[in-house]
Amino acid sequence: MGERFPGGVISKTPPTVTGPTGGEGGSASGVWSLDEVLGYEKAGAWPKGVLPQELYAWGIGTVGQLGNGYAVSQSSPVQIGALTNWSQVSSGGGHAGAVKNDGTLWMWGTNVIGELGDNTLVAKSSPVQVGALTDWSQLTCTNAHTCAVRATGELYAWGSNGFGQIGDGTVINRSSPVQVGALTTWARVSSSGNTTFALKTDGTLWTWGRNNNGQIGDNTVVDKSSPVQIGALTTWAQVDGANAAFAIKTDGTLWAWGGGSTGQLGISIANNYRSSPVQIGALTNWAQVSGGLNSTSATKTDGTVWAWGFNNNGQLGDGTTLSRSSPVQIGALTTWHQVKMGFDHVLAVKTDGTLWAWGDNASGELGDGTVVDKSSPIQVGVLTNWSQISAGSSQNLAITKG
Repeated sequence: MGERFPGGVISKTPPTVTGPTGGEGGSASGVWSLDEVLGYEKAGAWPKGVLPQELYAWGIGTVGQLGNGYAVSQSSPVQIGALTNWSQVSSGGGHAGAVKNDGTLWMWGTNVIGELGDNTLVAKSSPVQVGALTDWSQLTCTNAHTCAVRATGELYAWGSNGFGQIGDGTVINRSSPVQVGALTTWARVSSSGNTTFALKTDGTLWTWGRNNNGQIGDNTVVDKSSPVQIGALTTWAQVDGANAAFAIKTDGTLWAWGGGSTGQLGISIANNYRSSPVQIGALTNWAQVSGGLNSTSATKTDGTVWAWGFNNNGQLGDGTTLSRSSPVQIGALTTWHQVKMGFDHVLAVKTDGTLWAWGDNASGELGDGTVVDKSSPIQVGVLTNWSQISAGSSQNLAITKG
């Protein structure tokens, strides 16, 4: 997987690639972090050909959220079926989903509120297809609701809706996908807890759902059941969050808002919150950010990885269990490529394709065959072809490429 460089604005159309065949080692227009690229990298969406893409899962599996046909936990990665055509995955609380190279959408796990989107309330321990569409490009799973974007730029959501997190103007739960408005300009969606965050192709930022900690970012603490724009800027490149929200602009600056009781906002102040975006420091080289339950991890363009917030299980990865209210660097390596936070654990991929994990391991979510917490990064297995990761509450999904 070649490096992707920030710059420009997000586009739902395939980027312009220059460099060696397939984009390896080349460059692309638009804002394309590895995580964003993979949301579009189904067959024909990224000009690099289709390589075998295997799906693996591990961690807690008591409600079938690992998708391997059983309701048991796994402390090391297990392959989900024998298919090699998976392109993008998302692991939530008790459910998970994935998009295949053919643009079909598949879900599995708990389904008590309709979070699988198959118009039932029956749990599934193996992937089931949602509808018959073949143009899904990206999805996100959270505690009990799911959101997905089609290649046409339409946004859909389903599952729990008690705080308006589906975004259809109601607080009615949905067991099958409902379109969020009528716009066809959605580029990327992210959700965690009961709040949803999304970017449009024009670089604007929109949020909705629960807002008890100001995590919507509209300078209120009032829940919203329809998307609201955050400010008027058109330079947002990536967004993620949970009790707090985080976003990176095209200029490489990092911003945060929402709950900050454990220092997870990274603004040197704990026991506080912000109901609109505030900048974290003055640096302009942030590449990717991922928010957990009460902790945050991020990478910079120089390949370093940083963390801050609550650290009771070692989820900051700095070898301690001391919480931090400002970003601290994890080790001295400059080879980190992608990072994802679960509730209290972290997954990361290096530029050499190796997979690493740290933090809470009570359910085997670190994938090292144990249930012992780790406060520093440990390698998961020996494979060197991990290409995409998704950390759920206490379980994970990852894709390897041939």
